[in-house]
Formats: sequence, structure tokens, C-alpha cells
Amino acid sequence: MKEITVEELQQTIKHPVIIDIRAPIEFKDGAIPGAINIPLFTDKEREEIGTIYKHEGQATAKWRAMEFVSPKIPSLLHQIKAAMGNGEELIVHCWRGGMRSKAVVTFLEFAGIYAMRLTGGYKAYRQYILQQIPTMVPEKAIVLHGLTGVGKTEVLKKLKAFGHPTLDLEEMAAHRGSIFGTIGLGEGNNQKTFDSLLYKGLQDIQGSTYFVMEAESKRIGKAVQPEELMDKKMTGINIYIHTPLGQRVKQLVNEYVLPYQNEPWYHDQISIGIEKILRRIKDNEMKKVLVQSLESKDYQEMIGILLEHYYDPRYDHATLEYDGNFIDVFADDFDDAGIKVMAEIDKLMVKNKVVFERQI
Repeated sequence: MKEITVEELQQTIKHPVIIDIRAPIEFKDGAIPGAINIPLFTDKEREEIGTIYKHEGQATAKWRAMEFVSPKIPSLLHQIKAAMGNGEELIVHCWRGGMRSKAVVTFLEFAGIYAMRLTGGYKAYRQYILQQIPTMVPEKAIVLHGLTGVGKTEVLKKLKAFGHPTLDLEEMAAHRGSIFGTIGLGEGNNQKTFDSLLYKGLQDIQGSTYFVMEAESKRIGKAVQPEELMDKKMTGINIYIHTPLGQRVKQLVNEYVLPYQNEPWYHDQISIGIEKILRRIKDNEMKKVLVQSLESKDYQEMIGILLEHYYDPRYDHATLEYDGNFIDVFADDFDDAGIKVMAEIDKLMVKNKVVFERQI
């Protein structure tokens, strides 16, 4: 049975097919990006085996595990075979590279399917990426600032489409950074998932002397940025995007309201977010108007109030934490902002004589 280390997987295998055979609950808690979950046990079966192991010992737990697995073997092998592509390396892993992955690789060998077992499993992968991430952050950060609704994320995506090295931390966290940050995005990613996606994002921009990111807080939803990334952000080159208030309201309506307003959960989720904000507002008149706009479902008016009286003052205060001057970009909308930000970055490249390659 051939084994492969996490380092070998990351550095030598170009197109691996990674089969994660852990239970669905383990896979949901954190996984290697791109891995396919074909579980050996269901969550309930895994829990039962663990209980037996604790109270009756290893031998009894192994026997019960065999009873669960035996009927599944043909289906399991068919699923793995279906996931394989032509000439791609097949990697199988579990939590610690233990009995589950060993058993599955053995089954595959009996069926004439070549596979490698990941040494140390997902646990080794996580330890590896946490060691690597601090060493992978490019030297200089270009940091996009701007009041809520200017379209920083859209500008970031436009920059990426034109080949600039970017890190979209909101996408990695599955959270847009505001009180309504998970609307339409589910529960948001946990720290393990964020770290895996950050590692993958840093892999994609290796060799770049700079990268572009938004001016995110240390915590984004459930995830926390590493100190090395925060240090680069705080000492980076700052570009401040300005767009008109009306355009910002329109942008947020398009982003937060129109795609979801007819969903049965939407108004309740907005209400929960507004309740949190109301606790932080001292102006009783503003509270009253905000509640009225919520009750009447006038989300556009509500967003305008939130921008002027809640988010804008808080954001301007946060910019005082950054070193250096700000390059101001005045734009009509995020498309215009994207073009102008790219022009500013090109100027910076020439001015600082930074040589870089467009990412492909």
C-alpha cells in the first residue's frame, strides 16, 4: 500500500482526485478544497462505533464497524470509480490516516484500482497548512477601502479577472462582513474551512510580489485572519473608493434585497439583524424611522438610513488605524471604480518598479 505525505500531495500531484471517507459531519467541519466526500460510515454509525469503543473496547467496535461496512463495499467502490478521471491520481484519506483509509485503499486494490493513502489524514493536512500560511503571504498588500456599498468585492473580482493577484476573504469566510453578512450565503464558513480556502488562495498567487485585498476586520463572520495577513494589511498601500450614496444604496439593494426578498425566511433574518443594530443606536428618532421602514418592508429606505447613520461613521473611524496615505478613487459605480483602481495599481507598479506577472 503506497502512502503519500501532505507535502508531496501539495507539491508533486497536479490533478489529484481526493476521496474523503470521513462521516458527513466531519467533512462539514473542515475538508481539503476539492475533496469528494464518500463516507465509510454515516454520522449515526460513527457515533455508535465510538460509543461501543468507549464502553466495550476496540475489538467489539471493530466488529460492529465491519457489520456496517460489509454491505456497502460494492457501492463504495462504484462511487469512487465514478469520481475518477483519466490518468488522475487517486488519494484516499480519513481523519488521522488510520483504519478507515487503510481499509478503503485495500478494498480498491482488490478491485484493481490504484490509490494512495494520505499519511496522517486530514489532521496532518490542517497542521501543514497552518505552518505554511504565514510564509506564503506576498510582500506588499494593496488594500481596498470604501464605505459600505461602494462595491469593493465587485472591484476585487474585476481585478482578478484581469489577472491581478487577489484574496477575496469575504468569499473564503462566506460572510460579507456586515450585520447581514450571511444573507444568501448559509451559515458562513468556520475557521477550518476559511484556513483551507486561504491556503488555496495563497497557492494561486505564489510568485507575486503583491496582492489586492479588502480592508476587512480581523474577524470575518466565524473566521479570524492570521496575524501575518493583518500585518500586511495595516502597512499596505491604501486605495479609498468613493461612489455616490444613491449608487451605494442601489448596489446593496441589488446584493441583499432583490435576490432574496420573496424568500419566506428573508424578513425574519433582516429583523434579527436590525434588532442587533438598534441596541447600538442612541438616537431614538432614528430608531423609530428604522423600525417603521422595516415594518413596511421598505428595504431601500432602511438601507439608506443604515448607511448614513450607522455604517458610514463607523467605517470612517476604522480607517484611522491604517498607516500611510490614502489614494482616493472617485467613481460613478463599481465598474467605473474597477477601471480606475486598475489604473492606480499600474501607476504604483511603475512608480515602485515592481515587476510582476499576470496570473493565468
